[in-house]
Amino acid sequence: MEVGRLPISASQRGKLISAGYTTLSSLSSISASDLARDLKILDSEALEILKVASLNNRLDRPNGGHGIVNGAQTAWEMLHEEQFFPRITTSCADLDEILGGGINCKEVTEIGGVPGIGKTQLGIQLAVNVQIPVEFGGLGGKAVYIDTEGSFMVERAMQIAEACVLDMSHYNDLLRKEDRACQVKLQPSDILENIFYFRICNYTEQMALMNYLDKFISEHKDVKIVIVDSVTFHFRQDFEDLGLRTRLLGGMALKLMNLAKAHSLAVVIFNQVTTKYTEGSYQLALALGDSWSHSCTNRVILYWNGDERFAYIDKSPSLRSASAPFAVTSKGIRNSPSNYKRTKMM
Repeated sequence: MEVGRLPISASQRGKLISAGYTTLSSLSSISASDLARDLKILDSEALEILKVASLNNRLDRPNGGHGIVNGAQTAWEMLHEEQFFPRITTSCADLDEILGGGINCKEVTEIGGVPGIGKTQLGIQLAVNVQIPVEFGGLGGKAVYIDTEGSFMVERAMQIAEACVLDMSHYNDLLRKEDRACQVKLQPSDILENIFYFRICNYTEQMALMNYLDKFISEHKDVKIVIVDSVTFHFRQDFEDLGLRTRLLGGMALKLMNLAKAHSLAVVIFNQVTTKYTEGSYQLALALGDSWSHSCTNRVILYWNGDERFAYIDKSPSLRSASAPFAVTSKGIRNSPSNYKRTKMM
C-alpha cells in the first residue's frame, strides 16, 4: 500500500512523499524521531503517522499474512504509487499535459534537440521548480545539476528563480484568505543555494561523478532531481574504442536508473542530435545510437515547427505519443502564445 492512501492530512502525505517515504514498507523500520527529523515535524506528530501506517499495513494484508519475499511489492501497489507520486512541473501547462502532469520521479527522462531549442533553459527551470514547496503542489526538494558543456548560466537561474517566487506570490494572492497556503518564504537566493552544481570537463570525471552520486544523495536526502546537461558531450569526441564507449554508457545508464529508484527522485538527461541515414536520406536523430535509446524510461524530442518550439513524446511505456508547443521567455519555460497542438514526428 502507498502512503497516498493513508487517512492523514494532505500536508502530511505530501511531506512523506517528498522525503521519499512512498510505501508503508518504507515506514516499517524507521523511528519516530528519525521521521520527525526528515519531515521537519514534531516527534508526537511523527509517532501518530507511524501508528496510522502500522494499523493500515496490518489491515492491508489478507489474514495478517506476509509477502513470500521480504520487500515484495504488488503491481496494484505500484500503480497507485505512480498515481499519487508528485511530478515536477515544467511551468508550461501544455508540456505538463503530455507528460502526464510533469517530470515523474523514479524515472529517467531523456530530452534531446538541436542547439538553441531550449534544453538548458528547461534544465534550469526544472532545477528551480523542484524546490516549489509542498504547500504549493511541489516537492520542496533540491537539485543536482551536472554540466558537461559549460552552458549553465547562474544569472539565468536567478531570473527563473525570481519569476518562480513571483508566480507563487501571485497564486497565493488570488486565493480566498481561508484557502491560501502559508506565506511564500522561499527567496531566489535560497533557490540558488539548493542547486548543487558540478562542472565536468572529460568523460573520466563524468564516470567518477556517477560513482559518487549515490553517496552524495544519501548525505543530501532532499535532492529530488538529477540533471545531466548533456550526457553526450564527452562521449562524442576522441573516442576510438566504440566498444569501451558502449560499456561506459551502459554502466552510466544503469547507475542513473538505480539512483532514480533507490532515492525516489527524477533523473533528466539531455542529449544532442546527429544525422542518421534512413530510407535513402539523412535525417536528424538523437546521438549515441539505438542502443542508448533503451537506457531511459521516457524520451522527449524538442523541435522547431516554423518559429515555434514543440516537444514530442517519442518513447514512453505510459504516455501516448503527442506533441505540445512551449516557449522560452524572460521568466523561463512558459506556455506558447499559440495553443496549437499536433502529433508530429521529428
